Amino acid sequence: MAKIIGIIVIFAAVLGGYILAHGKIAAIIQPLEVLIIGGAALGAFLQANPGSTFMQVFKKSLKMFGNRFTHAFYLDVLKLLYEILNKSRREGMMSIEADVEDPKASPIFSKYPNILKDERMTAYVADYLRLMSSGNMAPHELEGLFDMELAGIKEELEHPSHAVSRVADGLPGFGIVAAVLGIVITMGMLGEGDQAAIGGHVGAALVGTFLGILAAYGFFGPLATCLEHDAKEELNVLEAIKACLVAAASGMPPTVAVEFGRKVLFPAHRPSFSELEQAMRGS
Repeated sequence: MAKIIGIIVIFAAVLGGYILAHGKIAAIIQPLEVLIIGGAALGAFLQANPGSTFMQVFKKSLKMFGNRFTHAFYLDVLKLLYEILNKSRREGMMSIEADVEDPKASPIFSKYPNILKDERMTAYVADYLRLMSSGNMAPHELEGLFDMELAGIKEELEHPSHAVSRVADGLPGFGIVAAVLGIVITMGMLGEGDQAAIGGHVGAALVGTFLGILAAYGFFGPLATCLEHDAKEELNVLEAIKACLVAAASGMPPTVAVEFGRKVLFPAHRPSFSELEQAMRGS
């Protein structure tokens, strides 16, 4: 909701100020300038990134208007870990083999559809539980493997924000390109065009600069920052899962192991100790 309000505020402030200064809206509606700037930015983006990055950025951008990393989601992650670790402690590690081999058919995982929707997170939990059930890995070896995988995941999660940030950095330049082309057209009309036509082309050229700067600092720059925050939150949840499972592998009881994970979560949506304790009792 805050992101939608932010976009509305940008439009209201920029266009409202322009209109109050007796500007004409028709003068800044320049679809050809948008074509030049947008097309150049898209072409540069496609050149600079792997083909899969475009769809990654597109899908993540659509999700920016909501936040899946909420208080309830964090609590679900901790409850899931508690239930699966509690079962393994009571019935033995082999008892969770069916759960980790097919999480979608697992009675425990099925209680948490929001987690099952995240294929990366589900596979992440299942893979390490599978390793723990094998019984052949020491806790420090498990932690080392977690760290190596998380380093790779961090690079992958941060790539969309870096890609959009570079586009944002280039948009003012593409706005200048559009403006220069407009001036070139204007210069060609000096000997034969009337003042109104020349003025219109000069205005269109300046709109190109305006659009490039506004898109960079009003939309694409904030989008890159938003994608960066999303990556940090996802990585934080994975770090919390790591803390839980390493603590369990070290012999901690499930209630204590889950507390290790709770402490790793960002404070903004972290469940309190009493909330988590009550949730575990309900499980």
